[in-house]
Formats: sequence, C-alpha cells, structure tokens
Amino acid sequence: MMKSKKPNFNLDKEERALSDSFDRGEWQKVKNTKKEAAKAKLAAKNYMFKKERINIRISENDLEVIKQKAAFEGLPYQTLIASVLH
Repeated sequence: MMKSKKPNFNLDKEERALSDSFDRGEWQKVKNTKKEAAKAKLAAKNYMFKKERINIRISENDLEVIKQKAAFEGLPYQTLIASVLH
C-alpha cells in the first residue's frame, strides 16, 4: 500500500521543503533542551532590542498584502516586516 502524502496547502517553497524534510525523518531531537531553550530566549531578547528607526516607501498594494499576511499570522505588520528583515 502506498503511503499517501499529506497536502501542503498554503505553504511557500521553503515551508514545503521543511515539511518534506520532516516527513522524510531528516530531523533530529535536541539533546539538551534546557540549553537550547536558553539560547533561543537570548536570541529572542537580542532580536527584540530595537536601536534604529527607518522609513521606507512601498506601494499601497504591497503594504496591503503585508498587512493581510501579518493578520493571518496574528502579528502586527511592522513585526512581520522586522522578522523578515532579521
């Protein structure tokens, strides 16, 4: 019997590649979760430290698409933009 592949609805190319990699069993468990969690918390803390302000001009359509994607993710659109840039 052939294993049915789960659908990858609404995934972009990178997300599909990650999902396929996981399905092939290529991921490994983290050996020291406390240490890795501490590293992730430090990275998040450093990421959230804001030093500079910038202004950019983009089309109304591009901004609307960004706002829609941010709303879908449950994020403020400026946070989404910052995460993409980071």
